[in-house]
Amino acid sequence: MAEAFAIPKGFKAAACSAGIKKSGKLDLALICADKPLECAGVFTTNKVVAAPVKITESRVRQGLCQAILINSGNANACTGAQGLRDARRCGDLVAESLDIAPALVAVSSTGVIGVPLPMYCFEDHVPTLCRMLKHDQFDGVSRAMMTTDAFPKMSGRTIIVDGQEVRLLGLAKGAGMIHPDMATMLAFVITDALLADGLLEQSLRQAVNGSFNRITVDRDTSTNDMALLLASGEAENQEITEGTSASEQFNGALNEIMLDLAKMIARDGEGATKLVRIQINGAANGNDALIAARSVATSQLVKTAFFGEDANWGRIIAAVGYSGADVDPDQVSIMFDNVAMVSKGLGLGSEQEAKASEILKQPEFTVTIDLALGEGSAYYYTSDLTYDYVRINADYRS
Repeated sequence: MAEAFAIPKGFKAAACSAGIKKSGKLDLALICADKPLECAGVFTTNKVVAAPVKITESRVRQGLCQAILINSGNANACTGAQGLRDARRCGDLVAESLDIAPALVAVSSTGVIGVPLPMYCFEDHVPTLCRMLKHDQFDGVSRAMMTTDAFPKMSGRTIIVDGQEVRLLGLAKGAGMIHPDMATMLAFVITDALLADGLLEQSLRQAVNGSFNRITVDRDTSTNDMALLLASGEAENQEITEGTSASEQFNGALNEIMLDLAKMIARDGEGATKLVRIQINGAANGNDALIAARSVATSQLVKTAFFGEDANWGRIIAAVGYSGADVDPDQVSIMFDNVAMVSKGLGLGSEQEAKASEILKQPEFTVTIDLALGEGSAYYYTSDLTYDYVRINADYRS
């Protein structure tokens, strides 16, 4: 069972097996609010955009949402005009069952690309799903979202604002096709906080930039990526406004949840055995730091060295060197956790390499690279690249 989290007021959920997946596992889920709510969203930057993303992005721009329908097992991507009709019909089924406007329904899909939705699964099961809605069914939603995920991903926080409990709960899925901007992922965060107009989107975007846009598994960005944030306002706190201590507190909790979920996705990278933080310090500026961190995190040679538990710092310094960031190779230092491997561009010998190899046996560690050129810093999370990644993706559709 997933860890128990406090559920924000004003939300219900349900999940079921609708037969979309051949396995018979949970594959259809619904998150529903008691009334239309303020909503913010961030979507894939891939120019090949799935039908549900097109529908949902246009609806979220209107600023309100009441229900999110989620299916796994089929992405409804590259399915043409039929895919758009099917995505709308899925939303209509929810709207009809809940007696709400179709424009208030977000639809999201994940799974195999290029295959039409089996609409009979939705026609048969969405009305039942709507009758199953309960306050305590979010664990089922997190499982129904899964494709190649090894485990469900949930994170929550409860903060006190003006003496009132404010709850935040996040759910995500993702394991492969993970790379900024966004990833092959779905993420939904709900809160009962009362927020000033415009704060929701601002908070979501800055949280995504520090979390889902700082992870990579395989340098592939999906057609279906979506992150939505909904606020019911039912915590009865005094309205949270920009620039206040309450907004800092809310954003801090949101950032923590998003980073929790992002790290779970990277840790669950298909076949992954390690979660690695790439930390760049001393870059000429923040942009250079981010470029260098991304280059190391996405290097297949670096990632395979992590899998082989080989402290091959040459691959790391090479990835920094071709990143495009300003680099003086005679100033670079590299550490694996607290073990120094390189100082001023030179290796520190076999004894330090042996210590670093022990660090690489851990399931989680940090590689810190100091460029000694300025104050710029940035981080990225990555996973190792394993035999199982190839196996999983070689027969994903079978």
